Amino acid sequence: MNKRILSFVLSFASLGACVELSAQKFDQIARTPPMGWNSWNKFNCDINENIIREIADAMASNGMKEAGYEYVVIDDCWHGERDSLGFIQPNPKTFPSGMKALADYVHSKGLKFGIYSSIGEKTCQGRSGSGGREYQDAIQYAKWGVDYLKYDGCSPANCHPEGAIRTISNALKEAGRPVVLSVSPFGEPWTWAEKTVHMWRMSSDIMNCFDCQKGYGSWFKLGVLQILDETPKYRRYVKPGFWMDVEMLQVGNGLTESQNRAHFSIWAILAAPLMAGNDLREMDEPTLKILTEKEVISIDQDPAGIPGFRYMKVKDLETWVRPLAKGEWAICFLNRGLTSQKHEIDWDEMFNAKIGMKKGTYSVRNIWEKNNIGTTKNKLTVNVQGEDVVLLRIKPVG
Repeated sequence: MNKRILSFVLSFASLGACVELSAQKFDQIARTPPMGWNSWNKFNCDINENIIREIADAMASNGMKEAGYEYVVIDDCWHGERDSLGFIQPNPKTFPSGMKALADYVHSKGLKFGIYSSIGEKTCQGRSGSGGREYQDAIQYAKWGVDYLKYDGCSPANCHPEGAIRTISNALKEAGRPVVLSVSPFGEPWTWAEKTVHMWRMSSDIMNCFDCQKGYGSWFKLGVLQILDETPKYRRYVKPGFWMDVEMLQVGNGLTESQNRAHFSIWAILAAPLMAGNDLREMDEPTLKILTEKEVISIDQDPAGIPGFRYMKVKDLETWVRPLAKGEWAICFLNRGLTSQKHEIDWDEMFNAKIGMKKGTYSVRNIWEKNNIGTTKNKLTVNVQGEDVVLLRIKPVG
């Protein structure tokens, strides 16, 4: 064991698990919402190294990499047993080549590699979690070449959530390799973890449904709209490098084309991380077109980092607005119902609504139709189909 590893292990032994530390995250990464892919929504535990390699191949060749996607993240169930020194190992049956070789392959495609663990001794699926092993795991992740860690909240036992998050953040920082740290909503990290994590979940798990929820006792899986409805109370915490994670995308996992379009647009309005969750190897052309729509992605990745908010609701039709850099705005008309809705935009009303939109003349562009439709000097009526959106971007003229 070299001196650096010995130093980490001694630090771990003296600190113990789940203590509170004054951790500082790597603050020069994730300055815009992270973009990538996660295995869970599509594959759950049925994951192996061949799938991950093929997903990386697809992302690197189908236009997603050029559109900004970069992280390939393995969720739960990759874990094997720990070795005689306590270092975590991958499952030899599903990841026989090892994580270092897999990370190297992902990196060879110009992409980044992500992995999953949990706060307790066990992950949500009963594999070996990081509780009590945070520094050892951080050493192993750095050795493998991990760039992103999804850190879940299962099996906390008597662990203090804030201490646990600070511990893993500090361990990653000391290991020396920049890692995006994404945590679940345990311990309400949005209230205190700005200097510790890069993104934080604020809801229960998403399901491949646009408007529904499914109960599991006291716990629920939520549809796209159900998660959207929870976001307003968290908006004030969001800033560049500290993102509200509204869950991984279900685009391409059984939703209709219009629902996929609405789902993707809403996440962009919210300045949410865009983590695809479908099978990139087999998706159809409409799904790929939605996931790689650069004008929507540019809204999501806007450098101001200000999430949108619901400006108006009339029956099933909602108006969401998001301030962008350089005085621009994104406006999303969301139809939650099944029948089409028409809406005439009152620009003067929006300018006078004290939402920060300066009075003046703006050019108007319909993003999905790729159509410039005049300026705010003219009246504009939008027709929003059922469970769909009309997404506009307006820019000051002159």
